[in-house]
Amino acid sequence: MENLDKKYDALFTPWKIRDVEIKNRIVLCPMGGTSLFGWMELTGNHFDKEAAKFFIEKANNNVGLIITGIAPIKSTYWGQWLYENEKMFVELKEFMNEIHKTGAKLFIQLTAGMGRSWAITSPLVPLANSKVISTLIKPIIDLPYESAAPSELPSRWAENLTTRALTKKEIHEIVDAFAKTAKLCMDAGVDGVEVHAVHEGYLLDQFTMECTNKRTDEYGGSFENRYRFPVEIVKAIKETCGEDFPVSLRYSVTSKMKGFCEGAVPGEEFEEFGRDMEESEKAAKYLQDAGYDMLNADNGTYDSWYWAHPPMYMPTNCNLEDVAHIKKFVDIPVVCAGRMEPEVGAKAIADGAIDAMGVARQFLADSEWVTKMLEGRMEDIRPCICCHNACFNMAKYKGVANQQSLHDVSHIARCALDPRVMQSDKYEIKPAAVKKNIAIIGGGIGGMEAAILLAKRGHKVSLYEKSDRLGGVFIAAAAPSYKEHDRMLIAWYEREIQKYPIDIHMNTEVKSIEELNADEVIVATGAKARKLPIPGIEKATEAVDFLLGDQSNIGENVVIIGGGLTGCEIAYDLYLHGKKPVIVEAKHDLIVSDKVPLPNASYLRDFFISNKVPTYLESSVKEIKDGSVIVADKAGNTTEIKADNVIVSVGYIPTPVFEKSKHVHVIGDAKQVGSLRTVIWGAWDIGMKL
Repeated sequence: MENLDKKYDALFTPWKIRDVEIKNRIVLCPMGGTSLFGWMELTGNHFDKEAAKFFIEKANNNVGLIITGIAPIKSTYWGQWLYENEKMFVELKEFMNEIHKTGAKLFIQLTAGMGRSWAITSPLVPLANSKVISTLIKPIIDLPYESAAPSELPSRWAENLTTRALTKKEIHEIVDAFAKTAKLCMDAGVDGVEVHAVHEGYLLDQFTMECTNKRTDEYGGSFENRYRFPVEIVKAIKETCGEDFPVSLRYSVTSKMKGFCEGAVPGEEFEEFGRDMEESEKAAKYLQDAGYDMLNADNGTYDSWYWAHPPMYMPTNCNLEDVAHIKKFVDIPVVCAGRMEPEVGAKAIADGAIDAMGVARQFLADSEWVTKMLEGRMEDIRPCICCHNACFNMAKYKGVANQQSLHDVSHIARCALDPRVMQSDKYEIKPAAVKKNIAIIGGGIGGMEAAILLAKRGHKVSLYEKSDRLGGVFIAAAAPSYKEHDRMLIAWYEREIQKYPIDIHMNTEVKSIEELNADEVIVATGAKARKLPIPGIEKATEAVDFLLGDQSNIGENVVIIGGGLTGCEIAYDLYLHGKKPVIVEAKHDLIVSDKVPLPNASYLRDFFISNKVPTYLESSVKEIKDGSVIVADKAGNTTEIKADNVIVSVGYIPTPVFEKSKHVHVIGDAKQVGSLRTVIWGAWDIGMKL
């Protein structure tokens, strides 16, 4: 630790949860998809060796406490209780022996379920709404059970789906299953369990909140009745495992809800629909007294998902103030998560405001980040950019449920920036059997990623970039004021690529393949903006040109044509700078895309509603005039809107400078316009084959 900056010292002091001593105060928070008992696989529950490798890697890189991703107490497929699979716990015991050799401690998170927050995919909605079909497929997947809630409630994901209420018999079975599973975990050497969750609007959280619990039995009504379910769980675990076996609770301090599917953005004045701070002060103490030994805390529900899964628009350390407040009402340790910065986390710990710093997705972006901090190599840490494109890529817009592919449903907790995460066998770097001369045309993220990978595999790599800077279109994407982590990522690439024997040719436009004298050529030249045939379009500015240009002369009233991600991000940044943006979008909702996860998309939608940013949906611009635009809705009615400036953001078209052939490979947006995930993973898919 001799190279550790002293401002981080408090992170590396020991602490205790009951009698379990933890070597430092960095907690790897649970992420769906990193369950040691499998996730959403058709095979049902099993000991997940890929997740085990994931955690061993983190334990070997100086994390203090690991909390695994949620394990449904009853498997999603085939309906098997976790405690029924004895072989799984034999394998778990062997794994725990390896974890403990590293000095790390590990808790297993167990979930009662998701209730109305179960992210049902669009193809499953009609099956769930058909009594006949849902009955026929019940032995494989019990759809009414998976989304069962305290009461009949509207699904967070599908507007036309209503949950059923859990029976008392089912509640008692779940409580019993927690106790039996916790005992098997304890006997396997696990250091503690975490109950998921009075948090994020999941099933137990729905029981605790008046807005979602309309029951008239002993599990509804009064404060004590609403909190009865999580209280019975911890009491059953303690009765079975003993008082000294630690039980953590995943806990949302406040819900940040204005209503169903309506979140409150930071700084907004609103009436809390879910759990407010006054109730939380009482609830935290009540849950501690029931037997919980730690609160693993943040804020929010799926209706305000950006608090628990903060995108880049959310402030850093966004939950710290509320979590530090709730710590005053309990005597047990309190962990805070939510875009936590190590320096801020260390100070909060030193001041006694929290006990440990929770971090999740930064461990995906760079599994060695704690080690690098200890070694004083902060600049070598690849930053998480909070994109959620692979770790939690559940997308939703008006009229559809979860737009994840079925493959992605069972493979979350991966990383857009590093395809090796939870896919170690598929993307294992091996030396190339035949070393080749490989030329890469285009120095954007895809080109740089391919160059670094190919150099690691032993190829001779040359990179050609026609401009004077590496980064490609991502330079424009990183331009908004709140994209500091995107800018950090570009800087990371600029440093990282210098570590390898790569010939970089700047200000060089490749005119022909032959001049490269290469065995293989990778084309990573990106895409160009789509043009619109609108009268007066020459008066408008294309989005990338706006982002890269001088914005000092932008007027007060700005019309953005296109309400996709880029258009909305530009509107958001303009608003932050005191401008009056207006969005015109042809589709029925903003950000109609399966590539923009709900935490990110819902923040922007809620921000525009909260701040009364005008959005014209199912509308188009008919003419751009000097000082205004003419907008028509789907009925043909026109409106003239004042516009000092007009910015066009209506998508992109791939622009490969050379077409694919036997030895020419096209990647990234030059192949198909996508996200940073498709760009980077596409580079690896080609780079692993050459």
